Amino acid sequence: MVNIKKIIYITIGMIAFLLGAIGVILPVLPTTPFLLLASFCFVRGSKKFDIWFKNTKIYKKHLESFVEEKAMTLKQKVTLVLFADFMMLIPFIMVDNMYMRITLISVALFKLYYFTFKIKTIKSESMTN
Repeated sequence: MVNIKKIIYITIGMIAFLLGAIGVILPVLPTTPFLLLASFCFVRGSKKFDIWFKNTKIYKKHLESFVEEKAMTLKQKVTLVLFADFMMLIPFIMVDNMYMRITLISVALFKLYYFTFKIKTIKSESMTN
């Protein structure tokens, strides 16, 4: 019998992977968050898809260093933080509740702290070549 949960994870993983791949080409679409989502979904959806994903050039170039070393390039960090802040700006503007706005600001500040001090910054591949 087919497990619906696994199909949903694989489907979401493929969509996230495609969006991440498009993000490699289009600078307005961030790559890293979509690839993280794809990895999360493939791990839960299928060992076969997880192995395939981890052997792609996109994974190796954009995510492998983060997964193995908990490190990102400065560009990856800035892109991810700005994208997340932009997405959090939408409910911040739409919600007229001071407690929710304080919560969103707190999350944004924690995220900034975490990416600044807890995730190591590495040099990008193009700088080392």
